[in-house]
Amino acid sequence: QVQLVESGGRLVQAGASLRLSCAASGRTFSNYALGWFRQAPGKEREFVAHISYSGTNTYYADSVKGRFTISRDNAKNTVYLQMNDLKPEDAAVYYCAVRLYALGHKPTDYGYWGQGTQVTVSS
Repeated sequence: QVQLVESGGRLVQAGASLRLSCAASGRTFSNYALGWFRQAPGKEREFVAHISYSGTNTYYADSVKGRFTISRDNAKNTVYLQMNDLKPEDAAVYYCAVRLYALGHKPTDYGYWGQGTQVTVSS
């Protein structure tokens, strides 16, 4: 079992930067690939970014590529999402999760979801 707790979300202005954190407890953190997802009101949960268990490989949704950076510190059992040049369309609840199935990056490929952290972007 892995428990994930997201933090760092808040209200920011468009163009600002924000770093989200996802702290893990439970089983060996470094054994897991992880991802960030987001869900805006009335919309489906969507993939944002993925990082391999070692941190060597990353993958991003086209909508955030070049603006967001995912990283991890296995010594601190934490994965981060650095978000730059935020846009109003980035506003959502952001979730981290463990990648369970190496088939794709759909929400059903992930599990052990955290409770989420709210990011609000004012224009």
